[in-house]
Amino acid sequence: MGEKEQEQAKVVVITGGTSGVGLAAARRFLAGGASVCIAGRDPVRGAAAVRELLKAVPGSMAHVYFRAADVRDIAACQALMQAAAERYGRLDVLVNSAGVYLEGALGTLTEQQFDDVIDVNLKGTVFACQAALPYLRQTKGCIVNVGSDAGVHGNYNCTAYCAAKGGVSLFTRALALETAHDGVRVNAIAPGDLLTPLTEKQLAAAPDRVAALKEMASVYPIGRIGTADEAAAAICYLASDDAGFVTGTILSIDGGLTA
Repeated sequence: MGEKEQEQAKVVVITGGTSGVGLAAARRFLAGGASVCIAGRDPVRGAAAVRELLKAVPGSMAHVYFRAADVRDIAACQALMQAAAERYGRLDVLVNSAGVYLEGALGTLTEQQFDDVIDVNLKGTVFACQAALPYLRQTKGCIVNVGSDAGVHGNYNCTAYCAAKGGVSLFTRALALETAHDGVRVNAIAPGDLLTPLTEKQLAAAPDRVAALKEMASVYPIGRIGTADEAAAAICYLASDDAGFVTGTILSIDGGLTA
């Protein structure tokens, strides 16, 4: 079987796959010949994402679909993995890209805000992995979690998000050790600011978008913020055979911010 045929045989599930990094990763996997299941909470956004992917990768209708799933629900995680495996016959890669962001001082943090940040970013990652592992053990597949620079170092007024993404970082390393003997690799990326719909929402709230973007970029040694596609490229590398000796790694995609 040639390299292209091997890639075509891969089946990828991407949580948070309807926008940002998850959607960019779906586009790259699909263009490489993989079959991709994108998951998210909103069926309308899911349908729009599938249309966008089909436009970007013509002729891929049989290889991409959306499934509504809320990663905060363990049963939904299990149903997602089962559905993808039944549709395509196997599961090779799980990308955990579902996430929410929150800023604010600890003194103003509510229990509901904390629960939401932890449930989506950390609980969702943990139990999506748990649900996928029986299938990934069969294929000696891999997991790529989407962490954050905030899971590597502290960010001002970002305690809950840092707690969640810090948990993702150490969970990734612990799970890599747990599954190494099964031939399942587990890695994560830790991106800094990326130009995604989430970032655009932050910039839109600023009085001057251009000035706000310039200020955001000023802390990065490389002189700019990143793109969703640059993060997606790192995900696809970690999921590829080229990274066959890489597990337990938190790969910084941050323009030198944490250097």
